[in-house]
Amino acid sequence: MTDAEPPPARRRAMKPQSLELGGRRLHPSTLMMGYGYDPTLSEGALKPPIFLTSTYVFESAADGKRFFEGIIGRRPGGAEGLVYGRFNGPDQEILEDRLALWEGAEDALVFSTGMSAITTALMAYVRPGDIIVHSAPLYAATEKLIDAVIGKFSVGWMDFRASASREAIEETLRAAKAKGRVSVIYLESPANPTNDLVDIEAVAAARDAVFAEGETPIIMCDNTFLGPVFQAPTRHGADISLYSLTKYVGGHSDLVGGACIGTKAALAPILALRNTIGTITDPHTSWMLLRSLETVQLRMERAEANARTLCAFLRDHPKIERVGYLGFLEPGSAQRDIYDRHCTGSGSTFSVIVKGGEAEAFRLLDNLTLVKLAVSLGGTESLASHPAAMTHLSVPDARKAELGISDNLVRVSIGVEHVDDLVADFRQALEAV
Repeated sequence: MTDAEPPPARRRAMKPQSLELGGRRLHPSTLMMGYGYDPTLSEGALKPPIFLTSTYVFESAADGKRFFEGIIGRRPGGAEGLVYGRFNGPDQEILEDRLALWEGAEDALVFSTGMSAITTALMAYVRPGDIIVHSAPLYAATEKLIDAVIGKFSVGWMDFRASASREAIEETLRAAKAKGRVSVIYLESPANPTNDLVDIEAVAAARDAVFAEGETPIIMCDNTFLGPVFQAPTRHGADISLYSLTKYVGGHSDLVGGACIGTKAALAPILALRNTIGTITDPHTSWMLLRSLETVQLRMERAEANARTLCAFLRDHPKIERVGYLGFLEPGSAQRDIYDRHCTGSGSTFSVIVKGGEAEAFRLLDNLTLVKLAVSLGGTESLASHPAAMTHLSVPDARKAELGISDNLVRVSIGVEHVDDLVADFRQALEAV
């Protein structure tokens, strides 16, 4: 460069992003196609590239200092620029921007797995001697985390049934408060695998009635079964929504990931801990999740329609005792009331209670052909599993009986195949039961 040449221009700023068009709020499904990304910053590429780099070059030492001040908390709001792969990256930041849109939340954080999101969130808020209050049942790994892992640090827990009333929830909170500092109220709605709904609004009201300002525990809710399309817990009283992005958001059974969604203030301690222990997702997985978000509403709506038709067939089958499907909740029931207030759809994961016991449930599972025997959910393909013998095997038998995780319960996750073929598969499999 000669003396006559101007210095290189500083990095171009991203074009302003708008959530509205002509005064009309754009739907998240539309914004998934480009929000948070400016093609001019990546050589005009229509889609964000995969940024496979571990570190980023600062334009000045002052930039580096300012970015690290955000990372370590001397400046609020996190890093103002890209620093290092353990902290942030372009693919992760675009993904976080888009995830937050589904609940109209301020911010989101992404993680390497759903359990790393849950673990980081809980560890950010819980300290030795605390009490965690949670709904039950929970995903078995979450329950084990609370009981056996965090429990090592003298953290106790109390629970209430997912379908508990406002009065029962408040009673549990008061009993927990008498034992020590309640730092987290942890919910899973719908519950895995029973599909029971938690009244998030009632939990928030009970919390506010029991705890004085300044001692209020944070409410976290696992929204994996219905999110992000059919439920938004942060709109009904939860401070943080948690996701296994492996499931419906990823949607193709080819990745694992997790997320927390909420206000910047609620996520701040979780972000600080993620920066320290490095539970952020990687660039390639983030890029794949960006791909998946473009079709998440289409996939979830098609799968829900399939599930509704299949469940109608199963409900009337002589070898089926009951179908635990949100679309069949009794009008006027407490669960239906929660559904009407919190949910916009029934999802496509449900429980099937086979007449008999483990042997009959196993015969159903072993004779399904199109529906694969596997333990995940939310993919384009249909899956079925036996929670009592698989995902919840580590739960003591008495606890499983208490929570309704019986030997004749089969968990089903319906995908986007042709529904007539799914009905035919269950019909022929039930003939062998």
